[in-house]
Amino acid sequence: MNPTTMTILLVGAWGLFAWQLYRRWRLMTLGPNESRFDHLGERIRRTWEYAFAQKRMRRYWWAGIAHQLIFLGFIVLLLRTLILWGRGYDESFNFWVFGVGQPLGKVYSFLKDIFVVLVLAGTSLFFYYRIVLKPERLSKGFEGILILLIIATMMLADLLYDGAEMVRVARAEGAAIEFHAVEPAGSIAAMALAHVSDGTLNVLRHLGFWTHGTLVLLFLNLLPISKHFHVVTGIPNVFFQSLAPRGRLPNVPDIEGMLEREETLGLKRIEQLSWKAVLDLYTCTECGRCTDQCPAHGTGKLLSPKQLTLDLRDYLYKHEKALVGAKGSRSQGAEGAEDGNGGLPELVPDVIKPEVLWACTTCGACETECPVFITYVDKIVDMRRNLVMEKSEFPAELQNAFRGMETNSNPWNFPSSDRAAWTEGLAVPRMAEKPDADVLFWVGCSASFDDRARRITRAMANLLNTAGVNYAILGEEECCTGDPARRAGNEFLFQMLAQQNAEILNNYKPRTIVTTCPHCFNTLANEYPDFGAKFRVVHHSEFLAQLVADGKLRPTNRIDAKVAFHDSCYLGRYNEIYEPPRETLRSIPGLTVLEPTATRDRGMCCGAGGAQMFKEEEHARPGAQDERVNLKRTDQLLETKPDMVASSCPFCQRMLIDGLAGRSREDVKQFDIAELLWQAVGGKG
Repeated sequence: MNPTTMTILLVGAWGLFAWQLYRRWRLMTLGPNESRFDHLGERIRRTWEYAFAQKRMRRYWWAGIAHQLIFLGFIVLLLRTLILWGRGYDESFNFWVFGVGQPLGKVYSFLKDIFVVLVLAGTSLFFYYRIVLKPERLSKGFEGILILLIIATMMLADLLYDGAEMVRVARAEGAAIEFHAVEPAGSIAAMALAHVSDGTLNVLRHLGFWTHGTLVLLFLNLLPISKHFHVVTGIPNVFFQSLAPRGRLPNVPDIEGMLEREETLGLKRIEQLSWKAVLDLYTCTECGRCTDQCPAHGTGKLLSPKQLTLDLRDYLYKHEKALVGAKGSRSQGAEGAEDGNGGLPELVPDVIKPEVLWACTTCGACETECPVFITYVDKIVDMRRNLVMEKSEFPAELQNAFRGMETNSNPWNFPSSDRAAWTEGLAVPRMAEKPDADVLFWVGCSASFDDRARRITRAMANLLNTAGVNYAILGEEECCTGDPARRAGNEFLFQMLAQQNAEILNNYKPRTIVTTCPHCFNTLANEYPDFGAKFRVVHHSEFLAQLVADGKLRPTNRIDAKVAFHDSCYLGRYNEIYEPPRETLRSIPGLTVLEPTATRDRGMCCGAGGAQMFKEEEHARPGAQDERVNLKRTDQLLETKPDMVASSCPFCQRMLIDGLAGRSREDVKQFDIAELLWQAVGGKG
């Protein structure tokens, strides 16, 4: 076609792209290093499953299909682009084995034509979404439409080039222009151009060729400056995702030493983000699915996981020069560089408002929804850590919870001597009396001190006694696991409690720990191993389901009712335990289990997680309706028209009881699965 023009295009465009990637790399590597090359086999498997097979996109039926078609189309048509670039130097270039008359060429020509059409179909659907439907979750602006126009034009240009080329060859050989099954779309384009003059045909052929080749290079250079950078970073972000249990927050090592050295605690400045955290920011597709599922945003709060990510990313881009310059100053040991970021403002409140952070329930709905595995909760908690431990800036209501955990080992600040008061009248042994017990029943603070939650504990103890389980409790030796402290940002207090509990647990070395609280379960199972306490931890929903399956508990009393079941976020999304509580309920004669529309991994949070249990909800953002999270979740459960509501978490129970009262639905009772099973086994309600 024109080697000089093609060379200028390729060298210029790829050179500019390389420069842009270098700039993004410099920003990404400002912060601390983080190793993400462990368990390569598992990483490759997940990359195939979630990046190439796009498993999470299947949750959105038509959008998922359209996205998959465009993604696969890009993979198939990448070879086509390389061939066209080669034809800029030699019009017969086909990588030696992909000529139309060759076997591989026939196969590829067919696939290429099919995927050109499929990509056009996918872009048409997304045009419909952006121009007609305009879902609230999508970012506004022309960028998305521009990218779709570029993709669609590339496909049409390819068809134009193919059609014109087929007509040119047919005329040169004196052959008829016919439909060819190996090039179905190109043949149709050729038949449409059959009567075009030779001069016009040559113009159209060049137009199709140069349009396709140039738009690919334009698209390439738009990626690093647009939300479509995920085309480059999406697969790496999936590959480098955390393989730790989902419910585990990253540990802060040597926090006492950090306090003594007066080092920065928590996330204060943007350059403290690790390279993987910055890769998260680069990879946001701005699809808004995270915000769509966020219970805080859905009830009018200022928090939007998508906007949080975009605010951090935009701040990073805006201050690139100062940040990179500050890094250079630090590496040279220049004076005045001790602030570490060229004197830029701190993240909170200058970039992220405190109300955004304190609205988060840490439910993980945003992370479950993200197709490219961006994490949000760890960043939010890390910014809370800075506010709490370094600035002492946090909601006033949390002060009592912190004080209670520090002085009485529970966030309600009840005397620790009352921790086992719920056992009155029951035969419940202590580990101090029975150190060889097979099972340690970890009661938790809520079920120890909250009058309503104590019924869960008593029902559980009765069930364990009935099943003949060799168990015991810690009693006054048990302390809060520290979950509310950690999620609220008080990492120092959490670690103090964790170390204290770890010492007690390692003293008794129980074979199995059973707990009725998903927050205790998650912390003991996923976070306490960092403190040397690694034990088999089982949630009571699993334990009870197994006792029923083994015939050790026989639910014979009928409960003729319809029950709507609510999934706890820390049990379901964080630990993928969905069936055991339902199995327990279904084992009860007469009980019909109802599923709300928002259920399982899309079940809405009750509003208690992330230490929200111990503080008031944040106010609504301007223009939004102020609504409580637990009330909205209660409404979802009531839509099933149940006789009762069931849960498997004392925090959830409290929030749902309040929600039912708030909706004046005293006729609908709330029970834990242990309470219902105890009624069915032979106990009193």
